[in-house]
Amino acid sequence: MRPQVIGKASLLVSTGLRRTSAIRTFSVSRPRRRGAANQIYASVRRPDDFHTYQLLSSSSRTPLITLWTTSWCGTCHVVAPLLRSIVESGVGEAEGGVGYCEVQFDAPDIMSSGLGTEYMITSIPTLLSFDAGEAQVRNKMTDGRRMADRSFLEDWIRNEARRQGGRGGGGGSGVLGGLFGSWK
Repeated sequence: MRPQVIGKASLLVSTGLRRTSAIRTFSVSRPRRRGAANQIYASVRRPDDFHTYQLLSSSSRTPLITLWTTSWCGTCHVVAPLLRSIVESGVGEAEGGVGYCEVQFDAPDIMSSGLGTEYMITSIPTLLSFDAGEAQVRNKMTDGRRMADRSFLEDWIRNEARRQGGRGGGGGSGVLGGLFGSWK
């Protein structure tokens, strides 16, 4: 994108005994859209990795979408590649982008840390979004059949991407982005 020249400024330069007048142009570029590219992180097997991804997501003001899986879960082996391919294809980038990682719930360090209990993971697979480090339990998804539906996942990701680190809301209408539901 080329900068748009919006004016000229006069600059008086003093060089020793002579004074020189120079004219400099200045420009203002339109603000670039925030980095909207989706970010895919490695599978989480340690709590430190999970917290690092939360911080990275928070600092870039993009929601972190997590898929909680186990090695023995057949549904997880269907949902995980589907979700990854959707994120890789760019779904949600137009709305601000998302971060994505799989959390290996049955990894010894994850199980012993109580991370699943902290975020109320009661069934596998679970799809949970984090916005500014806070779990969005209202939008938590545990229905494996719905998670295997590509169009449902695309809509869910777009809705989560609309948060853009806004600490809730997920789009919607109204001044508060639908945070408090419908006011009638």
